[in-house]
Amino acid sequence: MIPFIFYSLPPTHSLFFFLLSKLGSCSTMAEIVLAEPSIASTSNTNTSNHNSNGSKPLYMKSITSGRDYVPEPFDSEKLPVTLRSEIQRFLRVANLIDAQEPRVACLCRFHAFVVAHDLDRNSSGRGVRQFKTALLQRLEQDEEVTYRKRKEKSDVREVRRVYREYRDYIIKHGGESTLENRDALIKAGAIAAVLYEVSNTLTKAAGTQSQTDNDVKGRSEFYDFNILPLDQGGVHQAIMQLPEIKAAVGAIRNVEGIPFIEEFINQKPRFDLFDWLQNSFGFQKGNVANQREHLILLLANIHIRRSNKGATSSKLADGVLDDLMKKFFKNYTEWCKFLEKNNSIRLPFANPEAQQYYKLLYIGLYLLIWGEAANLRFMPECLAYIFHHMAHDLHSMLMGATILSTDGSFTPAYSGDPEYFLNKVVTPIYEVIRDEAKKNENGMTDHSTWRNYDDLNEFFWTPDCFQLGWPMNKEHDFFYVDSHEDPKNKKKPKTEKKTEKNDEEMELNKDEESTEEKPKEKKWLGKTNFVEFRSFWHVFRSFDRMWAFLILSLQAMIIMACHDLDSPLQMFDTPILEDIMSIFITSAVLKLVQAVLDIVFTWKARSMMDESRARKHSLKVVIAAMWTILLPIFYSKFRRKYTCYSPQNGWFGEWCYSSYMLVVGFYLMSNAVNMILFSVPAIGRYIETSNSRLSSILSWWTQPRLYVGRGMQESQFSLLKYSLFWMLLLLSKLTFSYTFEIKPLIAPTRQIMTIGITKYDWHELFPRVKNNAGAIAAIWTPVIMVYFMDTQIWYSVFCAIFGGLYGILHHLGEIRTLGMMRSRFQDLPLAFMNSLIPHPTKTDKHLNRKSFIREMFQKLSERQMRNGLVKFSVVWNEIINSFREEDLISNREVELMKMPLSADLLSGLVRWPIFLLANQLPVALSVAKDFVGEDANLSKRIRRDVYMYIAVKECYDSLKEVLDILVVGDMERRIIFGIVDEIEESIKKSTFLKDFDLTEILTLHAKCIDLVELLVEGNENHHTKVVKVLQDIFEIVTNDMMRNSSRTLDSMNAYQEPEGSLTTYFNEPEPQLFASRHSIHFPLPDSDSLNQKIKRFLLLLTIKDTAMDIPSNLDARRRISFFATSLFMDIPRAPKVRNMLSFSVLTPHLMEEVKFSTQELNASQDYVSIGFYMQKIFPDELENFLERMGVENLEDLDDKGKEELRDWASFRGQTLSRTIRGMMYYQKALKLQAFLDMAEDDDILQGYEAIERGNDTLSAQLDALADLKFTHVVSCQLFGSQKTSGDPQSQEIIDLMVRYPSLRVAYVEEREEMVENKPVTIYSSILVKAVNGFDQEVYRVKLPGSPNIGEGKPENQNHAIIFTRGEALQAIDMNQDNYLEEAIKMRNLLQEFLPKLGKRPKILGLREHIFTGSVSSLAWFMSYQETSFVTIGQRLLANPLRIRFHYGHPDIFDRIFHLTRGGISKASKTINLSEDIFAGYNTTLRRGHITYHEYIQVGKGRDVSLNQISKFEAKVANGNSEQVLSRDMYRLGRRFDFFRMLSCYFTTVGFYFSSLISVIGIYVFLYGQLYLVLSGLERALLLEAKVHNIRSLETALASQSFIQLGLLTGLPMVMEITLERGFLNALKDFVLMQLQLAAVFFTFALGTKTHYFGRTILHGGAKYRPTGRKVVVFHASFTENYRLYSRSHFMKGFELLLLLIVHEIIRRSYRNNMTYVLITYAIWFLSLTWLFAPFMFNPSGFDWGKIVDDWKDWNKWIKQQGGIGIQQDKSWQSWWYDEQAHLRHSGWGSRIIEIVLSLRFFIYQYGLVYHLDIAGSNKTVVVYVLSWVVIVVIFLLIKVVNLGRYYLSDNFQLSFRLFKASLFLAAIATIISLSYICQLSVNDLIVCCLAFLPTGWGLILVAQALRPLIQGTVLWKFTRVFAQAYDFGMGVILFTPIACLAWLPIISAFQTRFLFNRAFSRRLQIQPILKAKKKHI
Repeated sequence: MIPFIFYSLPPTHSLFFFLLSKLGSCSTMAEIVLAEPSIASTSNTNTSNHNSNGSKPLYMKSITSGRDYVPEPFDSEKLPVTLRSEIQRFLRVANLIDAQEPRVACLCRFHAFVVAHDLDRNSSGRGVRQFKTALLQRLEQDEEVTYRKRKEKSDVREVRRVYREYRDYIIKHGGESTLENRDALIKAGAIAAVLYEVSNTLTKAAGTQSQTDNDVKGRSEFYDFNILPLDQGGVHQAIMQLPEIKAAVGAIRNVEGIPFIEEFINQKPRFDLFDWLQNSFGFQKGNVANQREHLILLLANIHIRRSNKGATSSKLADGVLDDLMKKFFKNYTEWCKFLEKNNSIRLPFANPEAQQYYKLLYIGLYLLIWGEAANLRFMPECLAYIFHHMAHDLHSMLMGATILSTDGSFTPAYSGDPEYFLNKVVTPIYEVIRDEAKKNENGMTDHSTWRNYDDLNEFFWTPDCFQLGWPMNKEHDFFYVDSHEDPKNKKKPKTEKKTEKNDEEMELNKDEESTEEKPKEKKWLGKTNFVEFRSFWHVFRSFDRMWAFLILSLQAMIIMACHDLDSPLQMFDTPILEDIMSIFITSAVLKLVQAVLDIVFTWKARSMMDESRARKHSLKVVIAAMWTILLPIFYSKFRRKYTCYSPQNGWFGEWCYSSYMLVVGFYLMSNAVNMILFSVPAIGRYIETSNSRLSSILSWWTQPRLYVGRGMQESQFSLLKYSLFWMLLLLSKLTFSYTFEIKPLIAPTRQIMTIGITKYDWHELFPRVKNNAGAIAAIWTPVIMVYFMDTQIWYSVFCAIFGGLYGILHHLGEIRTLGMMRSRFQDLPLAFMNSLIPHPTKTDKHLNRKSFIREMFQKLSERQMRNGLVKFSVVWNEIINSFREEDLISNREVELMKMPLSADLLSGLVRWPIFLLANQLPVALSVAKDFVGEDANLSKRIRRDVYMYIAVKECYDSLKEVLDILVVGDMERRIIFGIVDEIEESIKKSTFLKDFDLTEILTLHAKCIDLVELLVEGNENHHTKVVKVLQDIFEIVTNDMMRNSSRTLDSMNAYQEPEGSLTTYFNEPEPQLFASRHSIHFPLPDSDSLNQKIKRFLLLLTIKDTAMDIPSNLDARRRISFFATSLFMDIPRAPKVRNMLSFSVLTPHLMEEVKFSTQELNASQDYVSIGFYMQKIFPDELENFLERMGVENLEDLDDKGKEELRDWASFRGQTLSRTIRGMMYYQKALKLQAFLDMAEDDDILQGYEAIERGNDTLSAQLDALADLKFTHVVSCQLFGSQKTSGDPQSQEIIDLMVRYPSLRVAYVEEREEMVENKPVTIYSSILVKAVNGFDQEVYRVKLPGSPNIGEGKPENQNHAIIFTRGEALQAIDMNQDNYLEEAIKMRNLLQEFLPKLGKRPKILGLREHIFTGSVSSLAWFMSYQETSFVTIGQRLLANPLRIRFHYGHPDIFDRIFHLTRGGISKASKTINLSEDIFAGYNTTLRRGHITYHEYIQVGKGRDVSLNQISKFEAKVANGNSEQVLSRDMYRLGRRFDFFRMLSCYFTTVGFYFSSLISVIGIYVFLYGQLYLVLSGLERALLLEAKVHNIRSLETALASQSFIQLGLLTGLPMVMEITLERGFLNALKDFVLMQLQLAAVFFTFALGTKTHYFGRTILHGGAKYRPTGRKVVVFHASFTENYRLYSRSHFMKGFELLLLLIVHEIIRRSYRNNMTYVLITYAIWFLSLTWLFAPFMFNPSGFDWGKIVDDWKDWNKWIKQQGGIGIQQDKSWQSWWYDEQAHLRHSGWGSRIIEIVLSLRFFIYQYGLVYHLDIAGSNKTVVVYVLSWVVIVVIFLLIKVVNLGRYYLSDNFQLSFRLFKASLFLAAIATIISLSYICQLSVNDLIVCCLAFLPTGWGLILVAQALRPLIQGTVLWKFTRVFAQAYDFGMGVILFTPIACLAWLPIISAFQTRFLFNRAFSRRLQIQPILKAKKKHI
């Protein structure tokens, strides 16, 4: 389409006519570029460009003047997504140069239009037509005007001219490093790159290609880059001048010896190895550029550490490539070894130089495969398979192999244009992953019906994978997805290009099937190696050894208790030992169960199972069945039939044994081998990892041969440590269980068994059961359940003990308070030097871990000490500055806390911070004033407090220095310093107290203060005052203090009055001392250093006790104390920045808050505004902020100040801006440390900030080193769509990139393209950075499809991980924070990755500080709970248990290890819901070592309201339930040794399963007691057998309450607080927590965990639950609370309460009530907590106004009809259907279990109807049948009323009311008649309600489980009505007590107090927050 508007242009505009004529025919027209003026006078002046986001582009001024054309800029930001990447840079440059070079700008815009037209000729993309129209209108407006302003004769020359100006500027100033030039060079490079393209396009269009200037030929020298400007124009930048970078770039560009390289070099002069790989295999351009920089940075960082030549080496050091090869290909070579294949990495032996580029090519090939693999990155062995074949092709090409091809050279199987590899290799496998994931249906289908990432990856663990062939055979069953909904699977796949194979390839593919075979019917391969069934049996199957141990131990203890042993040695008596050995019969049964489970659970994976494994499963079942039969037979037949042996002179007497005991010996022989392997882990490790025949035979029986899970054994010493831990724990647990649980039950059990009960209180269904088995089961079952659960309690106890001891040994809490820090502050410089300063003599290769005790005795040279003091002062001051920038401290506190930098430091004189010396001088003066004694005693008294002595000495020296500068008169100076000499002489002779009277010293102190204050003011008008003060000081010293006259003064007087002279009245009076204008120099010289000294002197003189509490901010105190403590901990030596490991930070971001908007700060309708909240929560920090802004209040802020206020508030919430600011402290710390490494002492004394601002060269070098070592990538998945839609968050992200230039943002772009006239969505991973105030695309890597196949966060991380750099990767969530003082320790932490004794860690765990526990009690509880886990809990997991995994952020990964093994998380839908921990599982299974380090911490935010916390707990419980089903958990449980297996269980899923057992134990206990009460057994036991309180039951209930009340986390939490803050603080906090109802919170959380954990295992339904990260405290409505907790808490609470009430009513007649209450107090507490905790922890929950609103909302919600589009928060019906979602997709097995569990509600009716007065003594089944008749009648009445309402309520209102009245009267008459005829009592009516209400609820649950059968029938409709009635009734019961309590004002006040006690203790204003509706800052 040719725009008509250009036909009107003048004929001279031939170029435009030519270009327009080409629009219809030339679809590949190149881009046009902007011309720009010279940069010599370039500035960054903002223009008036107001784009959609409100930002203004920058213009550059021309070197010429007189420009009068000032056009409006064209919007370059809001562009169609399909065009943005291709045209945005042209439009941006056009805006930049529009004012100076309008013609070139117009050409750029026209070129953008041409490109846009070529991309979308039909304008079919979204917004394309509108964009083209707008751009054409602008071109029409500019064409004629700009044509007249053209300077050259043609447009081509015009563009060339401007291009030359920019190119020449870059060449001229490229070597300069000033900040201004750096910005200008970046801008010039961006413009020149665009102008190059425009110039070429114009030249071609004008037909003058042959006349092109030489400077425009070839490729552009300037293009976009990420970190390394590898183009010619970037060679002068500082980072490119680093020798390590030069060496790495040189190695990559060394292409000598590469075959057929000449043709490529001719096309591309700067050709390198990556270009060759791209041309050979068809990789994408963006991927190649990305991985090129990636490898160069890796090589450079490893090179500088290995180089022996230091910084001058220009070639790669020896071993650099070997190191990388080992890291990159260790997994690949192990994979080849596992599959018994020769690896494809083959190096030439003869030529070392060839070896280098061979290695580089192999590494580069792997990186290119990985960089383009997209979702395949989660499948490391799939990538290994691809690399295996492509490396073979690469080797063939390098060796010049020829296979029958046209040109006689080898052609790879996959070779073509860019994107060929993506389309032909990645996409087919991706489509399999995507199609399988679709079958998941968002977690609604069973895991066994689809293949997840692990299934597909594990296919490549089998030799069958080689049947895929190379090129891959798309007809293979691997690519077949059994989906009836996808007809694409039935299409015949395209045939691949075939190439003949040489002998080497035939060897490589000897197992591959022929592709020429007759096509066969495809079949779905099914699951691989493992099937994730929904069953609780997984807990037993994965941890069978633990359950076998517990079950066998229980049986043995019961047998021992039955034998009434008096001594443990009696168990070795033959009869007793034989009975105890009967446990092996149980063991055989358990092994049979395990063998059967293995077959059942792997049945659906049988198609992928080899015959050997199938035979092993069958053989295990046969052998287990054989032992299960043999052992009972031998035991029953040969019991008590012994053969005895009496050895002569034997120590042990006669030995007797039976045949059964011999059989048991044979049975246990197989365990002997396991014991040997356990005791010597090295042997087991060798057997598991070896491929030898013997090893395969030995390991065949024990474990399936899998690629992972082999050789996970720890060292012998580690084994000893965790074995000792668990042996002590198990011994304690078993001793306690035997003594207090098992043994006390034996006697009551025997007593119960002897009672013959024939009369029951109900109709006994099994009257012939002997020994009262029901009663025994009711008593034993809860005790047994507690027995299986209480190991978790013992683990908690031992965790507290051992974790505390470990913390003490590692100096944790060494400095807990400010007082302790002040007392140890003098030691900080030495500790700082020993840990955070690189060793001055040792190289970084030889740095060992720092041991502070050892370093204390190492002698440091005087120079080292001085240097360390200087560096410590600089770092300390930077930390204090960061506190001020964060508004944690005020300006005054900064002055008090900083250490002055002066030349005195080089002489060893330290000026300590003033807050250490606070009040020391006044105290010293007071002591001296009243002191009586000798000088030595006074000196000793002052020196006793080191800071007092320092303060006195510094003040004395400062006073001398001030006087030295102030007093300039000759006589005055002689007098003053003569007196000083006398004082010092007196001190030296120890006669000071004799020579001086100190009673007036305080007066002297006051005068000194007056003098210094005048000097600080420096007002010339105060000269007289200064003189007077000096004279006063002189008189006080000479007249009042000096006991004897001053020798100096006497000599001066003698000199002035010579002997014999006469004094007359005619002599002129001489001026007084100091009175002459020339006597003193006032004001003092204007010098910054002098002014600082004077101010410091004044502070020393005037500071009082208040400085002892500096800093006053609690967070500042905590941070500075922890930093000081960490310096004394076990921390590796710091290397130099240049030699440290490089690392990246990766932060995933979806839709979370980037920065609070002004609107969010000022108002909110639902709750108090964020701004108001922040003011009240952080009042001190707000004052500091206002002080920093220089205003008194918020109303005085200008626009810039308001933007700063947004930042201030955002940095105190859980926002992305807070996280980025914290992470960018790494860069600041690296620059600071690099400065200290490079600078000399004199430079350091000038200050880091002054040097950085004043020395541009040094600043550029620091930036370069920081960029070399650190990168922060934020994966903002929706950034592209947000930018397209104009979402303000996109501009906030851009602003963050502008603020932090090293920040990078990765996002996924979605755009539609027309392919074969059909719209196709194209997905690309894009990396952007900020350039010239805009986001600039750096890399673009096209994806095979949508990356969001599995779980969201891991997929988000995965697409962005290719843009990270370095050898380590820190995973940071967007609710985290970091601090400068912690970032300083990062290089120390990274040293942990370097080789040392033991295993090299693959994940470094870090400590976290929870920063959200400041106000709400709930937030406090949550922060302490989380803190105890991330400190003492993980400390124990890492050492000694060796079982720590990855529990989320902020762990640091060995990046290369993980990128070759599946990434930093797993992403399979649903099963990997807790994606983070699976990274730890995967690392451990692949023999990675995980450690934990507490000398560094990162901040983390947590949820603060009960609803948020409950959603979080539900999400974690869902994730743990899915872990139970996972293959990772199964493999860990089966392949760990016994003790590590115990650690794994009790620190992961075991915690949740134990919690579930504890809750089930309550139900078992209550229903057992209910059975005893209703059946009459309890009455008989009490009255006949006198069996009263059974101690075992009391112990069991006490154990349950231990876990219920949160003491599992409480004990470690108290221990951790004791360590870090002292025992008294820990005790105080624990008591306060209990007073604030912490037990209620933990009990309520227990219900959340158990409900979601159990339900998810049974039915599924696990999903991500967004909790929100609101920072404000808000009121949750009653409806919201009911929706969240109805089924998880309220129903269970009502059930428990009903059980307790029924139990109490029935047993009241014969049992002491108080005893019963004392036994069951914890259950009463549990039930009431589950019912009312949400309302107790709900802010304003008892406010009457809120109560009224909640009631209205509740009634509206319960009555609202549901339907399509109506959300569950609007209608009860919609909510009710959503609550059943887990049942809707559940299998019939789970439904049957649900029905069986629901039958418990019918027990009430069955038991209670026999206790009715109307039933009398009738115990027949007729009574129960009649009760059902009553229920049926009630249901019929309800149904009749509903029918009457349906048919009569509209037209026959009166008839309907009469009908209801008659039914009501009939019911009343029936009740009255029964009361007279059958003695129906009021008590009977109450009991009937208690009986029938649970029955009704049970029927509802059964109906919900049977929904598929009854849906659509009248029964389902009735069920819905019935359920609605129940929910309404429960709501009313809950609401009534809340409404009643709301009448009492004290209740609301009490609630506010316990909810916000910490806020009250900090004197914060909570009531205004709760009452405020809308507040404005």
